[in-house]
Amino acid sequence: MRVSVDPQMCIGAGQCAMALPEVFDQDDTDGLVVLLDAAPLDELHDAVQEAVSRCPVQAIATSDS
Repeated sequence: MRVSVDPQMCIGAGQCAMALPEVFDQDDTDGLVVLLDAAPLDELHDAVQEAVSRCPVQAIATSDS
């Protein structure tokens, strides 16, 4: 799995960072998403999908890789 984020779309809701802090964080300045791990371990894939579903503006995407 590959994870990508679009910081232009992000509104800083922080749902991804709360759901999965191993993969997502928020910038201290503007609160926008910071991707910590673009290729998370297999055991995190379900949690990544949950975090993606929580994003209110769909600023996070996943792809097979």
